[in-house]
Amino acid sequence: MLETKLIADTLPMAVTWEDGDLFLLDQTQLPLATVIEKQETAEQVWESIRLLKVRGAPAIGVAGAYGLCVAMKGDTDLPLSDFIEKMDKQAAYLDSSRPTAVNLGWGLRRMVRTAKAAQVSTAAELYNVLVAEAIAIHEEDKRLCIGMGENGAPLIKEGMGILTHCNAGSLATSILGTATAPMYMAHNQGVKFRVYADETRPLLQGARLTSWELQQAGIDVTLITDNMAAHIMSQGLIDMVITGTDRVAANGDVANKIGTMGVAILAKHFGIPFYVACPSSTIDHDTPSGEGIPIEEREDYEVTEFGARRTAPEGIKVRNPAFDVTPNELVTGLITEKQIITAPYTENIKALFG
Repeated sequence: MLETKLIADTLPMAVTWEDGDLFLLDQTQLPLATVIEKQETAEQVWESIRLLKVRGAPAIGVAGAYGLCVAMKGDTDLPLSDFIEKMDKQAAYLDSSRPTAVNLGWGLRRMVRTAKAAQVSTAAELYNVLVAEAIAIHEEDKRLCIGMGENGAPLIKEGMGILTHCNAGSLATSILGTATAPMYMAHNQGVKFRVYADETRPLLQGARLTSWELQQAGIDVTLITDNMAAHIMSQGLIDMVITGTDRVAANGDVANKIGTMGVAILAKHFGIPFYVACPSSTIDHDTPSGEGIPIEEREDYEVTEFGARRTAPEGIKVRNPAFDVTPNELVTGLITEKQIITAPYTENIKALFG
């Protein structure tokens, strides 16, 4: 499709499986350097996820699935029962790398469930089952992104200003992104619009990643600091907000990068539609509301340092939650691969996805 060709031709892929090996784009080095690392061990994959070398809920779901293949690649000579026992342990280990994004655990549970249901007699055969399932998850994520793009693109009208927070782009998925998928589709259809990208402190995913990839694709993008969003909205420059999400509770509450809830509150104040793009794999049917979503707390230095230089007093107390939860009443709609879901979310999510 033309829409997928647009982004595939301009950006490196976040996750690649080639000739039986896993390669991850080190996003901590963007936009200054493009470094792709071969993943040799489960420990390396765990660290790549934890350190945000690969990030974004769909991308770490795919990386985790392939990571389980990396973890088990050297054990195909084990007895089948021993292989399965080790597979369980490695899946749990990889799932411990980050707690908030639901796709990681979802993908790993799917891998283990598929493996245990397979009718095989050797560890080598079961390893091939794991690889086939990881590839299936990867290809499925591409289709989900295209579906979100097709459903969200009609929301983008000529001359619109769109605000996004953090990076829910191609770099966070297998292709096109979640929040950016409608943007790439609309851009490819010739619609003229502009994007305002919050820089997204403390790790600057909006500045380093979103503004970079949109610029690479030829989309009109303007970078702003997080605390400029209210002013830009007050000037009438924002017509719609689209963000991604790392987990959607069964009632439509949305966990996304820290600062998203503030953007949603501002959008409500200024009467601006606030949309969240999410594949069905990001919906957590087992968590009734946002109160049950675990919020990752990260290291102090991400807040006390800026550009490798200390910017806070030594010994200062720090809070560094990586995510916040936006209540469903602030969400105009969930852009999924099937359709846009609106309130009442509990009933409509269940009706569409079961």
